[in-house]
Amino acid sequence: MSGSTVPKDISTHALYAFYVPGRQGAFPERSGQILMSQSRHKFVLGRDSLRNGPHTGWARNRGSLGLQRSLKRCLDLLGAAVLILLLLPVFVIVGLLVAFQEGRPILYRRRVLGIRDEFDAFKFRTMIREADAVLASNPALKAEFERNFKLKDDPRVTRLGAFLRKISLDELPQLFNVLRGQMSLVGPRMITAAELDKYGPPRILLLSTKPGLTGYWQVRGRQNVSYEERMRMDAYYIENWSLWMDLKILFATPLKVLKSEGAF
Repeated sequence: MSGSTVPKDISTHALYAFYVPGRQGAFPERSGQILMSQSRHKFVLGRDSLRNGPHTGWARNRGSLGLQRSLKRCLDLLGAAVLILLLLPVFVIVGLLVAFQEGRPILYRRRVLGIRDEFDAFKFRTMIREADAVLASNPALKAEFERNFKLKDDPRVTRLGAFLRKISLDELPQLFNVLRGQMSLVGPRMITAAELDKYGPPRILLLSTKPGLTGYWQVRGRQNVSYEERMRMDAYYIENWSLWMDLKILFATPLKVLKSEGAF
């Protein structure tokens, strides 16, 4: 299989991915791509298939990291279940507020990329119903959004939505994505198919890890950092991941959220 070699300084992982030409999907079509570098990790080739797109194979450590990843999934299941039960009154109150002030739909489904396929990430709706039309009708706004995939002064966000975003209450429904195995409590940022090419070759690393409800980027600045810095943080997290790192991020997240730093 033909392929292109990516510079060694891209990643500390040795990673192989291939795409089946002719398949339609969210991922760029490639005949092959290899990420090679020296690493403390030793890999065994794995393979997964994307239902609506290419086939992707990647290498993951099956040694000590294997046990940590099993524990990570247990932590996800237990943590998400406990948080849903504890925060059930908050779910009800926020849902009623959105329904009363903004009407239906209460939830917004954002189509994002996961390990095995695209999936719908749930959020409480924080924008007006005509949000997409407003963005399409404003070239300057659309250009800014396409640069950073975020708008600091987004005219589409409702007053209630701005409050929910400030303390991340809009993201609570993603706990159900965690239960379903589509997300993790801690991980890289979730991205859409439109963002994938901005990551360049390291994007394949991103597709080997579940997106997180919180993450390294969340406790290191949230939206105060540039998009490029966010990408570097995602790569750093994936390359240096450990269960201990996840636990430190989980413990740091509540204070960061309550301080509302970098939230918009």
